[in-house]
Amino acid sequence: MAAIRGKIKSQVVIHSDGWRGYDGLVDVGYEKHLRIHHRRNQFARGNRHINGIESFWGYAKRRLAKFNGIPGDTFDLHLKATEYRSNLRRGDLYATLLKMLRRTPL
Repeated sequence: MAAIRGKIKSQVVIHSDGWRGYDGLVDVGYEKHLRIHHRRNQFARGNRHINGIESFWGYAKRRLAKFNGIPGDTFDLHLKATEYRSNLRRGDLYATLLKMLRRTPL
């Protein structure tokens, strides 16, 4: 709860699974907390689902585990690089980076 309160604005809509650790979000000021309950065989409600973020975290854990630990002061950079790779995983990363370097050389 402390991690959420310190990083997430209270006006946002929080989509989560049914984990009991999220109980009480509404009580501490998060008015829009929507859940998907996997234990009840619920995987989407209308156009709301959390499969995308679950997929990303699975990818991130596999990718970052290769480093055998990441210093806390560079974790955000490693995570951002993982996000970038995840978003472009179906494209040609090498060609994309070359294009970016041609546009903005080092």
